[in-house]
Amino acid sequence: MKVHLIKEKTIRKYALANAASRISVEEWLSKAKKADWNGPADIKKTYPAADLLGKSSLRVVFDIGGNNYRMICKYAFGEDSIRLYICWIGTHGEYDKLCNNNEQYTVFSY
Repeated sequence: MKVHLIKEKTIRKYALANAASRISVEEWLSKAKKADWNGPADIKKTYPAADLLGKSSLRVVFDIGGNNYRMICKYAFGEDSIRLYICWIGTHGEYDKLCNNNEQYTVFSY
């Protein structure tokens, strides 16, 4: 199924504000737009380093730019597409702080 990215402008805005991330973000977007996913396992096929979060959160953490950046998305599979909602994007260090506070399951900054 086709991926429908919700709040694409969020990731583009982040890349504009963080010049070092631009190429990696563009590569991630290009891959996502070509993706054909029918379930969470397909996300891992496209992005092997992605982590599917537990606790029935329906969230995935993408490593962007050789693990320099992390993006948390919530996913919802529908009949003909998957909606991927950007919840948070930041550096790996910032992501570690979220994890230390156990916020990776609930953060929704955008």
